[in-house]
Amino acid sequence: MKTRKEVLEYGLSFPNTYQDAPFKDLNWQLVRVKGSKKAFLWTYERDGYINLNVKVDPEWRDFWRETYASVIPGWHQNKEHWNTIILDGSIPRGEIERMIAESYDLVTDSPAKRIYEAVKRIPKGKVATYGQIAEMAGDKKMARAVGNALHKNPNPDEIPCYRVVNAKGELAGEFAFGGEGAQALLLEKDGIEVKDGKVDLEKYGL
Repeated sequence: MKTRKEVLEYGLSFPNTYQDAPFKDLNWQLVRVKGSKKAFLWTYERDGYINLNVKVDPEWRDFWRETYASVIPGWHQNKEHWNTIILDGSIPRGEIERMIAESYDLVTDSPAKRIYEAVKRIPKGKVATYGQIAEMAGDKKMARAVGNALHKNPNPDEIPCYRVVNAKGELAGEFAFGGEGAQALLLEKDGIEVKDGKVDLEKYGL
């Protein structure tokens, strides 16, 4: 990956993205996320090479800089959270794509996304409460948001929201999880006993 065209095409392959040239200098071409309008990929030519600015998790920031001489602290941006990739041919395409993808993930982080990731971590044969999921997602005060997010679950096959119960171990109402009794059936398939619409949290809780 050495051209701006390749980079922009890859950036635009992510969901809900668009290209933008917000400055008077057309050398700067960005890829943003619709809605939030946050940019996760900046492209510009500098010293004869196309450069990319990507957001980076501080835990990985120095790893990339130490692994590749052509990854440097973010130029004209916060050097703690941004890296600059110089497209001089020294970095494998897959690694460049990985850094761009990580930047996209960081910029698109949302409470719902964190909630879904937390639910995915509930192992088969266990349940978690709304409060536990809220805490796993980074804010123990958003138990209500957990319920809202789970009722809008975009991918029930990958996000096992039926493994979430209330603080008393009670199952959700009949409107959730495909109708009355559906949550109990799914839990029983996991080997979890449901009695009178409740799960024993001492036995099956995280």
